[in-house]
Amino acid sequence: MSDNSFQAFYDELQLLVEKFEKKQTQIKMESNLEYDSVKIFGEKMDSVTRAKLGVDDAAELAYTTAEHHPYWAVLYNCTEITKTMLEKWHDEITPEELDEIKWNLKEIQNSISNIENKLKK
Repeated sequence: MSDNSFQAFYDELQLLVEKFEKKQTQIKMESNLEYDSVKIFGEKMDSVTRAKLGVDDAAELAYTTAEHHPYWAVLYNCTEITKTMLEKWHDEITPEELDEIKWNLKEIQNSISNIENKLKK
């Protein structure tokens, strides 16, 4: 899309959102036009679910990045911990999940050490 076409889309979308807001539909729209990005949330959206969606985006990057990328393991393990925390936000973490988090933390530390070693060279 050219710069003008996304802006035109955004302007039309904003009018549509306003139309539904006048009908008392709970809608929240966030945008970052610098990156041609728009998010729309309905009334069922809460902060934990929004956080889960954001982590899913970060996890997708981790899953699709080659394992030889120097930051892959840090990103991957951080997203795994965050996903567990958000899934258990209103519940108790099991001992097995806590062990998995501890393992992820060790992997993060190992990856950070590898990054530090490369910086010292």
